[in-house]
Amino acid sequence: MERLTGSPAALAVHRRINRTAVPYPSSSPVHELFEHVVRLRPDATAVLYGDRRLSYRSLNGLANDLASDLIADGMRPGDVVAVVANRSPELIAGLIAVLKCGGAYLPVEPSWPDARLRLAADQTNCRHVLAAEPDQVASRLPGRRVLPLGGTGHEGPRPDPKVAVGPDSIAYLNFTSGSTGRPKAVMVPHRAVVRLVRNARYAPLDDRAVVLHIASIAFDASTFEIWGPLLNGGTCVLYPSAFVRTSELKRVVTTTGVTATFLTSSLFNVIIDEAPDALDTVDTILVGGEALSVAHVAKALGRYGPGHLVNAYGPTECTTFAAYHPVREIMPDLSALPIGLPIQNTRAYVVHDERLRAPGQIGELWLAGPGLAAGYLGEPDLTRQCFVEREVDGVQERLYRTGDRSYLLHDGTIVFLGRSDDQIKISGYRVELGEISFHLDRHPDVRQSFVTTVRDALGERRLVAFVVPWHGSCGPDAVRTYLRQHLPEYAVPATIVIRDALPLAASGKVDRHALFAEHTPA
Repeated sequence: MERLTGSPAALAVHRRINRTAVPYPSSSPVHELFEHVVRLRPDATAVLYGDRRLSYRSLNGLANDLASDLIADGMRPGDVVAVVANRSPELIAGLIAVLKCGGAYLPVEPSWPDARLRLAADQTNCRHVLAAEPDQVASRLPGRRVLPLGGTGHEGPRPDPKVAVGPDSIAYLNFTSGSTGRPKAVMVPHRAVVRLVRNARYAPLDDRAVVLHIASIAFDASTFEIWGPLLNGGTCVLYPSAFVRTSELKRVVTTTGVTATFLTSSLFNVIIDEAPDALDTVDTILVGGEALSVAHVAKALGRYGPGHLVNAYGPTECTTFAAYHPVREIMPDLSALPIGLPIQNTRAYVVHDERLRAPGQIGELWLAGPGLAAGYLGEPDLTRQCFVEREVDGVQERLYRTGDRSYLLHDGTIVFLGRSDDQIKISGYRVELGEISFHLDRHPDVRQSFVTTVRDALGERRLVAFVVPWHGSCGPDAVRTYLRQHLPEYAVPATIVIRDALPLAASGKVDRHALFAEHTPA
């Protein structure tokens, strides 16, 4: 087996940051842990949705009814079941029901185009579908067995199904973008979900936790939002609307007593700009998905105080979170906010040419531990390329190569520098998109920004920056002049587009397609 070697300094710092092992129920599948909570706290509130309150007993009853429907309709252990619905208690019950039957759920937004919906169903060999609107979904997915999430009606309570499920069985599949245009299905086992939410370091998750479920069900942040409270006896609060309005967010947070929430960086920036008081009562505000704006973090730090804001990092292939950094101060000599240290039962390595990097040396971030996905469904070559086996410091490790460039500070804190594929060449020079974003966000008149590239008629890459200013007098020329004070000419975007706002996708990230649909850079 190949080995990752390194200098004594590199080995020492990696040993220190990777002492993350804590006890957790590694052999228990997700639904059995949920059923254990049902027995301990049957009348405690499991789900809040507007005026609806479901106890653990009620939620388990809904799930058992749906599981009975699926089994009666011929679902077998190991099957993939698509769940097509917006946020609702029935959606949560549907996810639990699929797991109770020994299957894996495929979370689907109803707004997906028909072509993507059919592709996902075909790739996963999905025979059964649970849907909030079964007739409509049946017409979009011909040939599948579509059952209503509301259930078919049962007399009397149904018992928990007795289906043997191991911790390495697949709990769910998440589709992520693929460079070929074909999305990849990431297979996440039960053990990975349990590792994420039990004895967590990054946020208090216990029977007092009240966690807001605000992400799209197809976005892997929902794994934390749903199972974080439900496997610890807490409460999952479902955000009631498809799109976030700051006034409604404040009402939901304050009336339900939300203690923890995860927000994408783009959504966080909007809230900090427009209604920072919406999060005043939240103990733990996790932010991630994209690089954080230092200006917005500084504003939030001044309002909420140190320790309430956590920079959370993690690819889908490592089950939502892999590292966390409670923000207590802004270090002025850093060009990016750290992503911190590995979360519980997770190990991180900065690697270059099969060698561990010492502090200050840039490399690719590799991750290990029980949070790793099983791989990509039907993609064995890609799985072997991204998930590798190495001996590290005398121990055999299965590692996920993230493709993210990073380095360690002297105390082992990880600093994220951007995607390897974000390091592009313009006129032969290496350019980091993250560096351009960093300087744009420090411009006193810039409220938000997004930097990307387009190809011109000759196939050459050109930099494009979309900027949301604080006021109308901030134009492209002023922004360009500012950037020239901090960046070489080749790193200054050829096109700077002034926008009133940055459109957000259902995931809460900047919607690149919507940006270009509204403006084609000249």
